[in-house]
Amino acid sequence: MAVSKKEISPCPIDAALTVIDGRWKGTILWRLVEGPKRTVELQKEIPQITERMLIRHLQELVTDEIITRTEEETSRRVFYSISEYGATLLPVLEQICAWGRIHLERKANGSCSL
Repeated sequence: MAVSKKEISPCPIDAALTVIDGRWKGTILWRLVEGPKRTVELQKEIPQITERMLIRHLQELVTDEIITRTEEETSRRVFYSISEYGATLLPVLEQICAWGRIHLERKANGSCSL
């Protein structure tokens, strides 16, 4: 039975994947490793993402406390950065990235069959 996004799965793998699930969340997090960024900066760095999808993913990552949203009082600019809790996810993302490189190489070499 499928678990809706609003429910928390008792399976730790499902729980973890729910947080990073989304076409662009990994890319957003990878960009934020470099330091805090504004929405406009992220959009320039990820031109394939729509503004609506970027905002949606940012809101979800804030809700899950993976990133923080900070608004400067003087300029009213909003910055996003990886939270202390979100930083605990970075080694996991590095491992996923390493596995993804191997998988892409296998596919390019015709090693993967369906």
